[in-house]
Amino acid sequence: MRIIPAIDILNGKCVRLTKGDFSTQKIYNENPLEVAKEFEANGIKYLHLVDLDGAKSGKIINHKVLREIATQTQLKVDFGGGIKSRKEVEFAFEQGASQVTCGSMAIKNPEIFNECFIEFGAEKIILGADCNSRKIVTNAWLEKSEIDVLDFIQLNKIKGLKYVICTDISKDGMLEGPAFELYQELINKTQINLIASGGISNIDNLIKLKELKCEGAIIGKAIYENKIKLVDLKKLC
Repeated sequence: MRIIPAIDILNGKCVRLTKGDFSTQKIYNENPLEVAKEFEANGIKYLHLVDLDGAKSGKIINHKVLREIATQTQLKVDFGGGIKSRKEVEFAFEQGASQVTCGSMAIKNPEIFNECFIEFGAEKIILGADCNSRKIVTNAWLEKSEIDVLDFIQLNKIKGLKYVICTDISKDGMLEGPAFELYQELINKTQINLIASGGISNIDNLIKLKELKCEGAIIGKAIYENKIKLVDLKKLC
């Protein structure tokens, strides 16, 4: 299972939110590159980088942060936030992203998502399946749809989808454990490479996610609040 720390960027700074609520932002470091280098120094190989400004505005904003991390570390970065067009996907790759996560696009512009999927390939495009009470949410988690997360994943798997990041918003930033039951259901019914995100609070959570056969696990607030130490994550990498 891939261990994937997260850096969320707002106003160029490394922050964390609770349940995706922008009013709850807490700044952990004003230099995201510094955080990324610390991850790398502790044996981390992957990074989940989210452009929160981009997610709100509908276009990539923090591309300079992506570029700095991609060029000044060896981390393999999956990048998301504000990606609504093929041009934005291409731009993210040009800035050094190894993978691009698309969520809103897959709901609102499925034709464009399909084009990107075909052009850039299944290894490069991750489906962002963020949900609340099983219903897919988009646009920085501000808009709720009536689409069930399982149906959403199955619909895209038919097209050749390989990777999904699934965040249960009710768990995000709460440090109360991830959505184990939901992840088990999604893996059992779709056999997708599922990357868990939201609520991870300790090493035992990671061990259980690995037992569920999650392909990866994204860890955010638990690292910044010292609930999980980088030296312990290093043992799992």
